[in-house]
Amino acid sequence: MKKYLILLFGALALTACKNKTEPLKEDAMAKNEAFGTLLNDYHEDGLKLYPLKATSEGDNRYNDIFLNFLTEDYKAMERAYYQKYKDALAAIKDTELSDSEKMSKAILEWECARNLERMEFREDLTPINQMWTVQLTMGQYAGGTSAQPFKTVKDYENWLKRLDSYVVWMATAEERMREGIEKGYVLPKSLIKKVAPQLKTLTTKDLDQHLFFSPVKNFPDDFKDVDKKRLTDAYSVMINEKIIPAYQKLYDFMGSEYLAAGRNTSGIEATPDGKAYYDYSIKLYTTTDMTAEEIHQIGLDEVKRISMEMEKVKQQVGFDGNLKAFFDYVRNKKELMPFTDPQQVIDNFKAIHAKMKPQVDQLFDNQPKTPFEIRRTEAFREASASAEYNPGSLDGSRPGVFYVPIPDVTAYNLYSDEDLFLHEAIPGHHFQISLTQENEDLPKFRKTLWYSAYGEGWALYTESLGKELGLYQDPYQYFGMLGAEMHRAVRLVVDTGLHAKGWTREQAIKYSLDNEAESEEAITSEIERYMANPGQALSYKIGQLKIMELRARAEKEMGKDFNIKEFHNQVLETGCVPLALLEDKINGWISSNKKGAE
Repeated sequence: MKKYLILLFGALALTACKNKTEPLKEDAMAKNEAFGTLLNDYHEDGLKLYPLKATSEGDNRYNDIFLNFLTEDYKAMERAYYQKYKDALAAIKDTELSDSEKMSKAILEWECARNLERMEFREDLTPINQMWTVQLTMGQYAGGTSAQPFKTVKDYENWLKRLDSYVVWMATAEERMREGIEKGYVLPKSLIKKVAPQLKTLTTKDLDQHLFFSPVKNFPDDFKDVDKKRLTDAYSVMINEKIIPAYQKLYDFMGSEYLAAGRNTSGIEATPDGKAYYDYSIKLYTTTDMTAEEIHQIGLDEVKRISMEMEKVKQQVGFDGNLKAFFDYVRNKKELMPFTDPQQVIDNFKAIHAKMKPQVDQLFDNQPKTPFEIRRTEAFREASASAEYNPGSLDGSRPGVFYVPIPDVTAYNLYSDEDLFLHEAIPGHHFQISLTQENEDLPKFRKTLWYSAYGEGWALYTESLGKELGLYQDPYQYFGMLGAEMHRAVRLVVDTGLHAKGWTREQAIKYSLDNEAESEEAITSEIERYMANPGQALSYKIGQLKIMELRARAEKEMGKDFNIKEFHNQVLETGCVPLALLEDKINGWISSNKKGAE
């Protein structure tokens, strides 16, 4: 998921939230109208503060605005926003709130505290990387098929206004990176080398080939000729006189002065306040108080366990070599790379969806109404992208999209496609995010919260449902699932290795190659992803292990009364929550059902 969509928080207030569960329906206490107004105001003020977030949610009121979040004025405004609502919450007594409202209060307290903590770090000095930052979001919007709408003349005019502010941000980003050079906050050289080509593609002077000219080539049929002519001229001027020069200037800086100043170290610990920032990132992404050392050991243990399962598959298919040789065999097996056209990759995912549909109803009785699509990742970011899910709009007018990068279709290996679809699409991110957005019982601000341990943990948990959904019948597809789980276990080892143990990029790549079946190119891209966003990679496995633990507990204690559909309802119905709150909720559900059975 895009970093700008991750509403930051940490592990503070877990104690305060303990032992609170949230029933599916509102309890007998009447809703506190003043508190409801406060939550709504927080949400509305947040959309004004984060207009790109509003656009991503399908709220079109701020589609012409791009706030320069790198300025001191913006930072002051952002700090005042969170402090205002933190102070307002302190004046509200829990005795005046229902159980559901208490959970909303605890979550909002957490949001405010974590964002205030975030602002103590100098993230603004590294505003651009190859994977997570806003220039990639703007590139997606520019293509005309993402969240930024291009349906009316006003839509086209909104985008031009937004671009005027965006090019100012690009200049500010260079200023901040120069300050970062002086203060020791710079990207590793290997990441800078990945950003530069992304910028270079947007310096082309051939308008027909320029990404930002895409909307002009796709005017709606009902546009008048006079509007088409005016907008074509305006877009041509914008791209030639502002966009291309801005990207050229940033490209020249990144490829020369900034590259020369780039770090030779790989982990965040090498930067000022790096250790504190990584500790914060662990709290942020795992929603736990676990240490880097604890997580590193869990990763080593999981790698060992999954390796044993992989050995069984190797024996099943009759491969005689060792496991590392089997990785190479799977990576290079021509039968697993049958495609000659990118559309064939998309069609294969559609076939997987069709195959599993009949079984989905056996595990889920609450399914989203939001439409769903599978698309190829845009060319400008495809080389550095991983498969990903982009949520649909809150009103359901824009579908959830599963993006698949296919930079070289002849080298595309399908052995893990079933597992990938479960994680990124159905019943992974599409179910979890869409059901949250569609839940009318949740206040608006909770509909788009993203707690990575829960969201990514859920998606990884759903990978384990493949056999129950009629998949993984081919041993190579099952090996793909094991490979994906191994990938997340390896992440625990290499992320903590990079950022807390002084590992180099090359050490992390070698460890991954020794334990995974992915190609060196794919693994290199992944390692550089972890380098760009410390701690995010920890969330998947930590969250999955907790959800699997809760399911096993429920099955054991409830026995024949355990209902898998209801378990999934319990996990999904309250939306994204920290893992401790989820555990308390499931424990309460188990207890109440056991009492009912007695």
